[in-house]
Amino acid sequence: MRIINIINLKGGVGKTTTAMEMGYILHHKYGYAVLLVDNDKQGNLSRGMDLYTDSDICPTARLLSGEPVQDLIHHDGIDTIAANMSLLTATYRLTSGAAANATGRYRSLRKARTQDGKPYDYVIIDNPPDLGINVINALMVTDDVIIPTKIDQWALEGLDIIGDQIAEIKQVNPGIRLAEALITMYRNTPACDAGLDWLHKHNYGAFDTVIRYSEKAAECTFFGKPLQDYSPRSAAAVSYRRFVAEYLRRTS
Repeated sequence: MRIINIINLKGGVGKTTTAMEMGYILHHKYGYAVLLVDNDKQGNLSRGMDLYTDSDICPTARLLSGEPVQDLIHHDGIDTIAANMSLLTATYRLTSGAAANATGRYRSLRKARTQDGKPYDYVIIDNPPDLGINVINALMVTDDVIIPTKIDQWALEGLDIIGDQIAEIKQVNPGIRLAEALITMYRNTPACDAGLDWLHKHNYGAFDTVIRYSEKAAECTFFGKPLQDYSPRSAAAVSYRRFVAEYLRRTS
């Protein structure tokens, strides 16, 4: 099993889309068992999977409260642990004294099983645009960190903060093996080219594949379909398939 964290301190850069598309491609194209975990109180991943409800304490909050992970998984296609605003309260309850326990609760994801009782090949965690204690604890148990990054000054400069945090976490979780930027919403413009040059000049790791801009990526959210189903020939859908292929080559 590999645990993947999708993170950026800036919103609107394609974190949730990346988590969903990566999970969909790994499961449907490559046949891997995938578990998606919504670690964001906004619940955008849960909405995308048609699992969002604001009437109950969400499964991710229940995970942080110590409930068995196996009881929290929605088994349907790509298995999912959903979130809503109740995750905010659960996060606040994680005092410094409970931090170790919280890490253990995220670590329990490694014990999660499919409906057929098989272990997952990949657990993909979609995070909010912050470094709250729920995000820090998720990073404590992760293998790979993927940082969807839109080419603009603020998003690029935020990579420093994430890089510093991952360097600290690596001291207690030496298992983090990959922390790479994934350029999203890429357009063939001088500004995007300048951003790529900036990444290389500052020695930031980045995937060779860039996710090309496509209006279809926004449209598919209104129809409740993954991009791979809604518009598989769109530039973004093709880019995501190439990205997943690159990720698998680099981690094999």
